[in-house]
Amino acid sequence: MREEVLELRQPVIKKKSEVWGWIRFILLLTLAFILINNMIGLTKVSGNSMNPSLQNGNVLLMNKISLFFSTPKYGDVVVIKDERLGFSIIKRVIAVQGDRVLIRDGVIFVNETPLPELYTAGKSEDMDVQTIPSGHLFVVGDNRNLGESKDSRDPSLGPVHIKDVKGYAVFSLFPMHSIAEPLDL
Repeated sequence: MREEVLELRQPVIKKKSEVWGWIRFILLLTLAFILINNMIGLTKVSGNSMNPSLQNGNVLLMNKISLFFSTPKYGDVVVIKDERLGFSIIKRVIAVQGDRVLIRDGVIFVNETPLPELYTAGKSEDMDVQTIPSGHLFVVGDNRNLGESKDSRDPSLGPVHIKDVKGYAVFSLFPMHSIAEPLDL
């Protein structure tokens, strides 16, 4: 009689174990999704504004967690969500709050110092001096040809607010390659 009771309990215990296994799996999957969605992310390049560094269709790994510990600085490639545009853009930070930006003869000057930019294509259109307001960044695409990049040089966008930065573009996953970094100023 006792053996019969044990035989009846075993399937019940086995089913409970399976259910708990599935619950743990779903909880771990949910936790992984939350971490990936809030700390890192993926984004896709759409357009040619970051050529030659990034091409149309590249899939980028994005670091979101660093925004909690630091603010973007010169040379960072950032993903920006701009409500006016209605979509995200990927640009390179070339100036931060308080910096003065001038474009003369196609050369970008930040605080009267020309930027050594070996990662760009094309030539920027001249622009009068702009002082970057507090809490803002001056961002541009690596493709500097007129009309190829919607960035801070365009008066309709101008300097972007730091709170609009969604994350840092860290690495291109498809095709796999690193993102060109600027020379030190």
